Amino acid sequence: MFSKSRINEPGPKAEAEKPKAPEAPMTKPSMDFTPSAPKGKAAVSVLSSDLTVVGNLRTTGDIQVEGTVEGDIRAHLLTVGESATIRGEIVADDIVVNGRVIGRVRGLKVRLTSTARVEGDIIHKTIAIESGAHFEGSVQRQEDPLSTGRAPAPSMRLDSPAAPSAGEAG
Repeated sequence: MFSKSRINEPGPKAEAEKPKAPEAPMTKPSMDFTPSAPKGKAAVSVLSSDLTVVGNLRTTGDIQVEGTVEGDIRAHLLTVGESATIRGEIVADDIVVNGRVIGRVRGLKVRLTSTARVEGDIIHKTIAIESGAHFEGSVQRQEDPLSTGRAPAPSMRLDSPAAPSAGEAG
């Protein structure tokens, strides 16, 4: 029953059970990435110089246009690059024009740099026009330029002018 062997006694373990280096905890492969913009703020959308967009663009974020847009743009911050051409109305809180805009410009803060070419009216709260900018149109200051400029959409009538509508006597 009792033996003098040290097999069952507490103490240093046999060589097979040498202390191991601490293992790194098992984790799943990380799918995390560091966003390019601060958390909660979207990155700037860039339309490159070789891109042409036909249609309207609308975002609550920021857009930088280097190519051509044939349509209206609505954004928070809109930067029109030197190589850009926009044919349509642009509406944004902040607008910086370095390129060409053919159409109305509506913004809280509008800045035309020395390379800007604007053909259309500008409705703004504050404006800055650098020396060398080309501008053809009228300038109007409004306290809230973003909410104006659009008349209510007329109601559409689907009946022909010759036929009375359901509510008309005839």
